[in-house]
Amino acid sequence: MRITVLGKSPAWQDSGGACSGYLIEAGGTRLLLDCGNGVFAKLREHCDYTDVDAVLLSHVHADHFIDLIPYAYGLLLTPRQQPVPVAGHPGTSDPARPRLIVPPGARQVFRQVVGAWGDEELIEQAFAVEDYDADSEVAIGPLSATFAEVPHFILTHAVNLRADGARLTYSADCRPCDELVDAARGTDLLLVEATLPRPERTGIRGHLTPGEAGEHARLAGAKRVVLTHISDELDSEWAQQEAAEAFGGPVEMARADGVIEL
Repeated sequence: MRITVLGKSPAWQDSGGACSGYLIEAGGTRLLLDCGNGVFAKLREHCDYTDVDAVLLSHVHADHFIDLIPYAYGLLLTPRQQPVPVAGHPGTSDPARPRLIVPPGARQVFRQVVGAWGDEELIEQAFAVEDYDADSEVAIGPLSATFAEVPHFILTHAVNLRADGARLTYSADCRPCDELVDAARGTDLLLVEATLPRPERTGIRGHLTPGEAGEHARLAGAKRVVLTHISDELDSEWAQQEAAEAFGGPVEMARADGVIEL
């Protein structure tokens, strides 16, 4: 399994960066895990977007899905996707239509957002949309995806991806919780959010600090830990040290265009 970090920012993008988006490759299959602000342009630097087999969303906050909109426009409007010859392209009866694997309620969110200015079915026209829930197991080529609901501000799922005996656990966004520990137990790699320099002042939790991320990894017995969903405005050396102390071992930082092999 090969993981390319397209974007690792939280809700506001790093300078020159993107929000949540990870290209997962295994056995010739390409999966895009989350598609936040700026991710579509980053995806195009690494592969042809018509060659992506599926997109999987952990939840429908904008920083995890909003670039489905330019992606959809590309799939529907680019000359090579048209049924008739256009601008030197021969036309096709089989345009790319990647799978879009989404949590319950996502279709309504897409229609509400896109319907504010145009065709509310834009995303559903461009992608083959299918739903999952916490009990689902989804096959994407050699990849197997399972899910665990984790507490956030809206319905959110951590994702376990398995291929060739390797396992990636993606925390998505969550507050401190046993659910993430259970989902990540014994994982080969925990890709875990570490958004906050300190817990939310309101007391209403939705994200982890680097120290909390490391503690969850320790409790889960994760073999390897990579911090993500973290701004370039947060001192990365401090964050890495906080997480490593809590984890009890080395911790890595997600970096845009960085590649992780499992």
